[in-house]
Amino acid sequence: MVGATHEVEYEQMLLSRHTFLNQRGGRGKDAVLERSAYILLSRIRLQGPMSIGELSDAFGLDASTLNRQTAAAMRAGLVERIADPDGGMARKFRITDEGARVLDEERAGIVRSLDRVMSDWPEEDIAAFAAYLKRFNTDIERLAGRPWPRR
Repeated sequence: MVGATHEVEYEQMLLSRHTFLNQRGGRGKDAVLERSAYILLSRIRLQGPMSIGELSDAFGLDASTLNRQTAAAMRAGLVERIADPDGGMARKFRITDEGARVLDEERAGIVRSLDRVMSDWPEEDIAAFAAYLKRFNTDIERLAGRPWPRR
């Protein structure tokens, strides 16, 4: 007999394979942001300016990976380097107006895609699904020791 946790594992595996939502913001060729840039911009927007070290701690990624990601975001005009507003030594990355605009556009496209997927769902089912996803994510974050800021 297969338990409920096995079902969660299987469905999570299937969810992660859906390129419809995972690649280019669920918007195919119209998308501007790569998934890593979308997540990076989302974190900086919620938390405020962050250094490479802070980003490394937040994402559990090594500095070289984040240097590549932030360099690409800088070249695209999505983030800029600034002096630490708190007076620290490390320079920080701040989302630019263009980065905020592109992030908003990308997020709106993803929401439209999700609306299409759940078009036949009652609002209370969508709210319950969101609550379970939040609970699932916050428990993962708790175990990993890397909480994600939420609005």
